[in-house]
Amino acid sequence: MQKRKLGNSDLEVSALGLGCMRMSFGDKPTDKQEMIAFLHKAVERGITFFDTAEVYGPFTNEELVGEALEPFKGDVVIATKFGFKHGENGPHPSVGLDSRPEQIRRVAEESLKRLRVETIDLFYQHRPDPDVPMEDVAGAVKDLIQEGKVKHFGLSEANAEQIRQAHTVEPVTALQSEYSIWWTVIEENDVLSTCEELGIGLVPYSPLGRGYLTGKITEETTYDSSDIRSRNPRFTPEAIGANRVVVELLERIASEKEATPAQIALAWLLAQKPWIVPIPGSRKLERLDENISATAVELTSEDLDDIKDAMSQITVVGDRY
Repeated sequence: MQKRKLGNSDLEVSALGLGCMRMSFGDKPTDKQEMIAFLHKAVERGITFFDTAEVYGPFTNEELVGEALEPFKGDVVIATKFGFKHGENGPHPSVGLDSRPEQIRRVAEESLKRLRVETIDLFYQHRPDPDVPMEDVAGAVKDLIQEGKVKHFGLSEANAEQIRQAHTVEPVTALQSEYSIWWTVIEENDVLSTCEELGIGLVPYSPLGRGYLTGKITEETTYDSSDIRSRNPRFTPEAIGANRVVVELLERIASEKEATPAQIALAWLLAQKPWIVPIPGSRKLERLDENISATAVELTSEDLDDIKDAMSQITVVGDRY
């Protein structure tokens, strides 16, 4: 597996990471032991970068990742997140945001226990909190870094101004934001250019469009009520049909490269910048192997121009949330 550094930091990870959310949250329930075995297989294949959050479950995803990766302590990088308010059953997006410094510290202390580590490798603010200045958020994480409880500070879905505000207090190692062939807003709102200017790595989530860019989803595809796509505007039968043109573009290029649409979608991201590390989610070994093989797919500048020109003429149907 190829390695990449996140921006100007010394944080080196596998060129593809693994999003772990769906292993215990946001999709059909899974068997814990099967997911532990799957995570072991991912490490064996060279994946060293794993993404979780306290809100996934809540808590159960961190527990899963912590138990599965404990044998590989020191050889893998685990990223987790803070930022949602805690209700009766723990953190949940519907309860609201909470990035107060005392809450950040509380989350860090509990995440350390669930992840079974002495230090959190990468600690993201899950979403910017309009009630807490970014400087205060960065200051709280800076304190945790100085205490040895966190190694690197990250943001998720922050805008360019918020990134700059945080970065003045504690260098931001990575920004996690949605980015893919069919969602390129960060190219247009100065977020991508700000990351490049400040030497911040980019970790795209949903790089395969929540599975749509694999080409395996049709108008007849149905979702369990536990699957977040069952409530997603881009996964109505109408939107799936209307957006088929995006998949057809990927299929055309894939046929030329002897690859799959998913591999082209990931190769496109990897070709954008050398400090971009996508984190596709997966729960099946064949999908994991398919994704890993994308690192060997080379897209020429002509290929990239072809994709850019084609996508400029396509209007994607359906909001992303």
